[in-house]
Amino acid sequence: MEIKKLSKSKDKMSFLVKGINHAYANALRRLIMSEVPTLAIEEVEFKKNNSILYDEIIAHRLGLLPLKTNLKSCDEKTQIQFTLKAKGAGYVYASDLKSKDAKCKPIYPKTPIVKLLDKQEVQLVATAVLGRGSEHVKWSPGIIHYVQEPTITINNKSSLFEKFKDKYPSKAFDKKGMLDKKKILDNNLVDACEEVCDNVLKVEYSNTNFIFHVESWGQLDCKAIVTTAVEVFNNELTEFSKLMKKK
Repeated sequence: MEIKKLSKSKDKMSFLVKGINHAYANALRRLIMSEVPTLAIEEVEFKKNNSILYDEIIAHRLGLLPLKTNLKSCDEKTQIQFTLKAKGAGYVYASDLKSKDAKCKPIYPKTPIVKLLDKQEVQLVATAVLGRGSEHVKWSPGIIHYVQEPTITINNKSSLFEKFKDKYPSKAFDKKGMLDKKKILDNNLVDACEEVCDNVLKVEYSNTNFIFHVESWGQLDCKAIVTTAVEVFNNELTEFSKLMKKK
């Protein structure tokens, strides 16, 4: 197996994995979304709530707030409390939650929770615990998809180039007006180009090389998400191997 990083930003990462098959690629995708643990609010105790929203609705909104997660200091017994005391009139935001652990806080502080009118109040205590996306999507660390690595063959000198030129996306061309492989890949235009004319541009896909695109909700960075998923995968394979030997 060979891994190559293609791009990385604050919350997104793309990488190429060579030497695997569809089963491995899909297993890794599913593990990232469902088995990488993160923190999320699970229990909410309301002290007071005379806002327009029922307790259940506010609790649901709190549960879906992405929380910064440090897997090195968290385990299955971790419980982090948040308190909220707010009085109207005005919006109550995620930043109004006061955490008992300074390292664990909402990723997006401007997320609105509820709007209070004059004399309305909300007081509550919320508890965040570690969980997995397989239990509820609120614990999922992000989203991932993969594609088979494409091999693009371009013939800008084809006799059919002028006839089909207008059928290709404008961002697929370089400054000289020629189809450009790098621009097609960078702008994610493979699907838009492959069915136009094989004589001008042909796309073939690898069955052993896959490009993964990971987008984090913010609880963990993309590298931590992927490495944790691989660790989970390896542990599950080890456990499976042990069970097979017992048979």
